[in-house]
Amino acid sequence: MKKFLSILLALTLMFSVAACGSSDDGGDAAQDDGGKVYIVATEPTFPPFETVDEATGEITGFDIELIQAIAEDQGFEIEVQQMGFDAITGAVQTGVADIGASGMSITEERLETVDFSDPYIDAGLAIAVKEDNTEISGVEGLQDKTCAVQLGTTGATEAMKLFDEGVIKEVKTFNTVDVVMQELITGGVDCVINDKPVTEAYMSKMEGIKIVGEPLVSDSYGFAVMKGNTELLDMINAGLKNVIANGKYDELVAKYF
Repeated sequence: MKKFLSILLALTLMFSVAACGSSDDGGDAAQDDGGKVYIVATEPTFPPFETVDEATGEITGFDIELIQAIAEDQGFEIEVQQMGFDAITGAVQTGVADIGASGMSITEERLETVDFSDPYIDAGLAIAVKEDNTEISGVEGLQDKTCAVQLGTTGATEAMKLFDEGVIKEVKTFNTVDVVMQELITGGVDCVINDKPVTEAYMSKMEGIKIVGEPLVSDSYGFAVMKGNTELLDMINAGLKNVIANGKYDELVAKYF
């Protein structure tokens, strides 16, 4: 019995020491982490706002560098995660992601489920067609035409509005903008309705696309956060003001636009 009690005591001491060691390690890791890490959700086929760097394979772009600059200014860190654009609002709403940074237009519909930062850029919707298209010169030329859009975007909303009004004959939706543009190039659709700066970015690297007519609507982009998360929202807004004031914002605009 004495031998059994001695063994039991030794095992108890061993596990106690191990537990103390685990606690110390965890404390060191917490100290090394520094500021809080926020998950940033994005869909990286939306240049120049978000794209994948072909050389490094990393997600970058105007939005990503801007939210990174804001994070550095406010003393927190970010971790960028890729997901479908139509899933970003829901991810922020449910806490799967902390920040939506993906060329997101501030709309009344989205404001029902998430909060937005102050606007950081204005972008209108544009109609794009193949370069040799002489039929479509604006909205008036879309009668009985087929249009491609990205799922969940304001471009998709506008196209469906024109469809409901009997202007557009058919709307084709795709998950990413690169596929939308490819559908236009290959002749699968007559036109594309998409954010003007993004369309211009694709025009610079894909031959055979042009923008026609005037912008359909004016969009303001913002960073999305969970509804009621005023702490994070205040930090983003304060950081945005600071990076505008210190010239970092203008530096990124010059770089990407």
